[in-house]
Amino acid sequence: MTDVKITRHDGDSRGAYKAEVSGHAEAGELTYQKQADGKVLVADHTFVPPALRGKSVAAKLVEALVADAREQDFKIRPLCSYVVTAFRRNPEWADVRA
Repeated sequence: MTDVKITRHDGDSRGAYKAEVSGHAEAGELTYQKQADGKVLVADHTFVPPALRGKSVAAKLVEALVADAREQDFKIRPLCSYVVTAFRRNPEWADVRA
C-alpha cells in the first residue's frame, strides 16, 4: 500500500488538494474554484505525475474532497473529466454532487 498524505490548500476563490507520496518529490493535485456563495466547489483539474500513476493517488484526492464536502457541508460540481468519472463510478456520492 502506498503512503499518501493529502493536504488542502484553501484560498479566497480557489484551492487545491495536494497528494504527497513518500519517496517521491512530485505531488498529485486536484484544483477547484469556489462559486460565489462558497457552498459549491467546482473540481476543475486533477493531475498526477507519471511516476505516481497507478498508485490510486487521483482517487484518494477525490475521496478527500468528498469527505470534506460531507464534513463541512458543501457541494461539488465535477468539471474535470477524472472527477466526473469518479462520481459516475461512485453513486453513493450523489449527496454531495451539485
